[in-house]
Amino acid sequence: MSSKNSNQDNFIQFALEANVLSFGEFKTKAGRLSPYFFNAGGFNDGARLRALGSYYAKALQQSKVAFDMLYGPAYKGITLAAATAIALVDEGRNVPYAYNRKEAKDHGEGGSLVGAPVKGKVVIVDDVISAGTSVRESVNLIRAAGAEPVAVLIALDRMEKSGTAVDIGEKSAVQAVEEELGLPVIAIANLTDLMSFLTASSDAQLNQYLPAVRAYREKYGI
Repeated sequence: MSSKNSNQDNFIQFALEANVLSFGEFKTKAGRLSPYFFNAGGFNDGARLRALGSYYAKALQQSKVAFDMLYGPAYKGITLAAATAIALVDEGRNVPYAYNRKEAKDHGEGGSLVGAPVKGKVVIVDDVISAGTSVRESVNLIRAAGAEPVAVLIALDRMEKSGTAVDIGEKSAVQAVEEELGLPVIAIANLTDLMSFLTASSDAQLNQYLPAVRAYREKYGI
């Protein structure tokens, strides 16, 4: 098994154990009944956050994208960018990071950007891409600062077409971001990895969800 695949499989196992990844029947914001649910807010203690940062750092290093710093969109992205920056030190790289406030501050240092000066090649770190709004806002802020966004780093790519349960779009939010903004999206794992994990699992309880995940992908997947 390659190190790339093991990073993906280990991450999926880690997400399951942390109850961040669950199987069953869940209604998404789009009104679809999904057989799985991923909530990065469940990475909510020191040990989980340290491990999560390590998975992000490995995925970023394996992508071979050249970068100078990390950027975390408020609010979830702030913690994720910080955790990834810490983990990159263990990978032999000490990189600066920055993030934004939801509202610009008119006292103290002022402005909406906090942390290291935003410059050079910047990787945006977030949990997932749903509508792509956060990514677009981040790209605008980074470019306004005179820096260059070069990639988006996320935990899970659902590989799912945009739209609702009835009105199904042509492409996924990740594809839209890649095409519209010209940025590669790096995911620690995606739906294909999740299906491979379920197929290879010796856990009968997990195996039972594979048909539902496969049917969901056939209906909404890219």
